[in-house]
Amino acid sequence: MKEQGGIRLKKGWIIGIVVVVLLVIYGATSYNGLVSANEDVDNKWSQVDNQLKRRADLIPNLVETVKGYAKHETEAIKAVSDARSKLAGANSKEGAIQADQELSGALSRLLVVVENYPDLKANENFKGLMDSLEGTENRLTVARKDYNDEVTTYNKTIKRFPKNLMAGAFGFETKPYFEVTDQEKETPKVDFGSDK
Repeated sequence: MKEQGGIRLKKGWIIGIVVVVLLVIYGATSYNGLVSANEDVDNKWSQVDNQLKRRADLIPNLVETVKGYAKHETEAIKAVSDARSKLAGANSKEGAIQADQELSGALSRLLVVVENYPDLKANENFKGLMDSLEGTENRLTVARKDYNDEVTTYNKTIKRFPKNLMAGAFGFETKPYFEVTDQEKETPKVDFGSDK
C-alpha cells in the first residue's frame, strides 16, 4: 500500500514537471514570437523612414527651382521648407507620421502653385526633380502599405488570448498605423485661370 502511494507521488511529480516544462517552452516560444513580430514592424518602419528621408532630400532642390520662377509664392515655399524641417527633426514614429502628413499637404499646395508657371513646368531640372519625387512617392506608398500590414499582424498578435497576457507582462504595446489624413484625401484644386 505504501508502495502504491510512493508511485502515485512520483507520477504526480513527473506530471507536474512535464506541465512546468511545457509552460516554459510555450512561454519562451510566445515571447520569441512577439520579439520577432516587433522586429518585423521596426524593419518595415525603417523602409518607410528611408523613403521619407529620400523625399526630404529632394525637396531643397525642388524648392530652389520653384523659387527661381515663382519668387512671390513665398507662403507655399515656406510651408514646404518648414514641414521638411519638422520631418527631419521628428524623433518618434508618431512625430514622423504627423510631420509627413504636413509635408504631403504642403507639397500638394506647392504643386498647385506650380500649375500657374508653364515655364517652370517645362524646365528640365524641374521635370527631373518631379520624376524623382514621383518615384519616391510610389516607393513610399509601398513602404507605408508594408508597414501597415506588419502593424496589423503585430497588433492582432498582441491582442489575442493568450498572447495578450504575455505581451502585457513584457511591455509589448500596439504600434501606430501610418494613416492618410482627411486633408491628404482631398484633391488639390488647380486654378488655370489665374494670371501670375
